[in-house]
Amino acid sequence: MNKLSKADKLWISLMELGALTGCHQMESRSFSFKGYQFPVCARCTGLFVGQMSAIGFIIAGIRIPIIGNILLMAVMGIDWLIQKLKIKMSSNIRRLITGIMCGIGVTYLYFYVIRGIYRFIKRFFV
Repeated sequence: MNKLSKADKLWISLMELGALTGCHQMESRSFSFKGYQFPVCARCTGLFVGQMSAIGFIIAGIRIPIIGNILLMAVMGIDWLIQKLKIKMSSNIRRLITGIMCGIGVTYLYFYVIRGIYRFIKRFFV
């Protein structure tokens, strides 16, 4: 019987966790490190990096206007559409970059919605 190494067990656990995010986990659209595929594709990796970055920016007091956030999200959508229409294939680096942009945009929009709800509740109920 073939025993799995600790690294293999960790990788399997991370891949299962990645699947729970809804990522397609296509090997050709994922980065690898030391022979192990990332648990999510390049675009989802970018989304997560963008989301974590945006949280840091928000905590630091940096604000991006809502239209800027919509544009950041649109860039990823346009990249996806160009690929879907077979105009030009996207690369994993481009997927990562557009994912980061979208992750930042969507996180800021969540922030603005949550802040708006908080202000509404504070104004009328506190």
